[in-house]
This record gives sequence, C-alpha cells and structure tokens, in this order.
Amino acid sequence: MTVGLLLITHGRVGAALLDAAAGVLGAQPLPAEAIAVFHDSDPEVIAAAARRRIAALGEDGGVLVLTDMYGSTPSNIACRLGEAADVVVVTGVNLPMLVRVMNYPRLSLAQLATKAVSGGSDGVFQCHRSELLKS
Repeated sequence: MTVGLLLITHGRVGAALLDAAAGVLGAQPLPAEAIAVFHDSDPEVIAAAARRRIAALGEDGGVLVLTDMYGSTPSNIACRLGEAADVVVVTGVNLPMLVRVMNYPRLSLAQLATKAVSGGSDGVFQCHRSELLKS
C-alpha cells in the first residue's frame, strides 16, 4: 500500500520542494505531484485538476495533500479536497516536512500525516550566533 503525495502551493513552490527533497534523498520514494496556484488561477479549475490527480495518485493508500499557508487559496482548495475519506490535508509545507514524509514511504495515510506535522515543526529552529561560532 503506497500513499500518494500532492502539493498544492503558491506558484512553483511545490515543484521546487519536490525537486529539492528528491535531491536530498537521491530519489522520490512516493508518487508525488505538485499543482501551482497563481494569482489569476480559477480555484474551481484547480480543484478539478487536483481531484483528477488525487484519483491517479491515491489508487493504493490514499493521498496526503500538503499545502503552504493556511487560509490562502491553495490551502482553501486543499481543505475542500480533504473532505474525502482517503485524503488528508496538512498545511505549512516546508522541506523538513517533505523529507520526513518521503523517508517513510510504507506508512499509512494517517501515520504519514503525523510524520508531516512532526517533520514540519521539528525542522524549525532559531540558530544562535554562539552555536555557529562553535563549528
């Protein structure tokens, strides 16, 4: 059972994150795609495209949808998609979140959603100058 991954983000942020994660890992262990939402995008057209991609990506174990900023158009589109039983939406996508998710390709949809949230929050730190001077 493999969970599909769909990123719905402002502009090409999702595609860039997928490229960066694949570069870090040396592979893309989950079937994944990105949908770009631009300021002039029609949300209904984007939602229809996302539903088609979810149908293709989620054949086995459902689809984890990652989106960038809660309350924004990409997030609003994603949250509407999350009403389906086999779709879970997590907002605030960042590279640590995506790498964490891709490191666990055999987990269930619910487990991957938990990894996404922990990866996203655990990957955020404030670097202090004194720590930088130690290295």
